[in-house]
Amino acid sequence: MPIGTAETPVNEVQQPESAGDSPERSTTAPVRTHRWGLGAFFLTQAVFVLVSVTLAAALGSPDAGTLVIMLMLPTVLAGALAVVITVVRGNGPRLDFGLEWRWSDVTTGLAIGGIGLVTTTIATTLWARWVGPDNAHSTVSSVLDGVELPPVVAVVVFLHIWLIAPLCEELLYRGLLWGAMERMRWSQLNVFVLSTAVFAIGHLEPQRTALLLVIAIPIGVARMVTGRLTASVVAHQVNNFLPALGLLLISLGLLPA
Repeated sequence: MPIGTAETPVNEVQQPESAGDSPERSTTAPVRTHRWGLGAFFLTQAVFVLVSVTLAAALGSPDAGTLVIMLMLPTVLAGALAVVITVVRGNGPRLDFGLEWRWSDVTTGLAIGGIGLVTTTIATTLWARWVGPDNAHSTVSSVLDGVELPPVVAVVVFLHIWLIAPLCEELLYRGLLWGAMERMRWSQLNVFVLSTAVFAIGHLEPQRTALLLVIAIPIGVARMVTGRLTASVVAHQVNNFLPALGLLLISLGLLPA
């Protein structure tokens, strides 16, 4: 059964020809639109949940090393599956997501991510005062609370939260999901609003959903204003830097838990 829900035929985007050029003389190959729909996104979410549940059941009470595997593997596998889907059902992540190195996208991501980091810090502080510090922690923080990690493992967790997890999540929410809604001819504003909401809800942290909405807004803005995923990945990584650094310092005993 094909991945996705859209039933529209595959179109080809032809490059415009200059005056006097014939189709036989054109050397630019047509680029096919991708062929995945919302089903592809739901598949990656199902993989994430199934792998998480399977690891939790199989490992029981894990040590520090297996705990890191439980944190990293579901996210990495879901992100890798998103890339595979773009290769099989589209043109790959570079063309379908705009996931390529452009300094303009990097600087836009850094700028919007920096603004988002300020708003997120303020929102997190207010949120913690409202719901109490015990209810303001993320799932990752709660899982690692009181766990002593070896320095190498602590650095791996830091790099995952700062760099790897944002990339994988962007491949899912503002890659597959965003592209599926664009294929359904939704407006950019509607795509932005829905992907932001699904991002917040998809973390499965009901007490932090409103806070996650605030966090997701600048990340989605970076995707919307550039039209490419690179900017939102960078903005997401900027947003995750301070929480990742805080967990690293706590894990190393340099900050109180």
